[in-house]
Amino acid sequence: MRIPWSEVTPPALRLRRRAFLGAGAAALLARPAFALTGQPSPFSTDETLTPLEDITSYNNFVEFGSSKDAPSRLAGRMTTDPWSVAIDGLVERPGSYGVEDLAPESAVEERIYRLRCVEGWSMVIPWLGVPLGPVLERAGPTSAAKYVAFETLWRPEEMPGAASVYGFPYQEGLRLDEAMNPLAILATGIHDQPLPNQNGAPIRLVVPWKYGFKSIKSVVRITLTDTEPATTWNLLQPQEYGFYANVNPEVDHPRWSQATERRIGEGLFGGRRPTLPFNGYADQVAHLYAGQDLRQDY
Repeated sequence: MRIPWSEVTPPALRLRRRAFLGAGAAALLARPAFALTGQPSPFSTDETLTPLEDITSYNNFVEFGSSKDAPSRLAGRMTTDPWSVAIDGLVERPGSYGVEDLAPESAVEERIYRLRCVEGWSMVIPWLGVPLGPVLERAGPTSAAKYVAFETLWRPEEMPGAASVYGFPYQEGLRLDEAMNPLAILATGIHDQPLPNQNGAPIRLVVPWKYGFKSIKSVVRITLTDTEPATTWNLLQPQEYGFYANVNPEVDHPRWSQATERRIGEGLFGGRRPTLPFNGYADQVAHLYAGQDLRQDY
């Protein structure tokens, strides 16, 4: 059964949301898809944004194929409305929640983040979304919860990817303290508009200090668990794709260097720059890994 988020939201916030929704359906229909209610996040970078055309045409979304243009050509067939996200496992309030409950328009904020792909390219993307931590808090993690597992939609009739190769549904995971970090968000838009299908509509994870494959798209399930969850790329090629996948220019991929990256939108041979530890977010996240060997925990 789909449970409205209002059942676990504090009454004051619930009443405010009802007043907002009651302000007039006609006005909502006449306005742009997103109207940001707050100021840009202090975590946002001021680097030049990657053009929307590049963000929406150069994608990895293996449920639609392995080429970069396959998602933009084929993802339009994916049905995204209605949509619900199951939150289960070691939580006090499990249930199935709508995107509008997890990320109500009144709570959406802009986060301009660097995105670093494990393949050696990068973008700067203005996401719209909500912090993941408060969403998990409202579900009530139990004291036994240590990890968060995520699962992508798998609907073979709409997604022509090679299931025999990847073993769909696509799975990802974080430690609970990583998921609660303020940088981790659930995104529902880019460039002031709803997420296009090829970018993970209608809701996806964004973890900017990790390689892009950790930021799982089109999320349908979030499970809190006491054991490290299996993740798709780690299952496929564990020697190349670790569970943590923190951006680390000192740890090369077995087949290429991670010391530099190519910024998409700045030309095929332009935009080459040094890669920063934790993708430039060390001040916010390095403390999460104190005492860990980040060469071993790659």
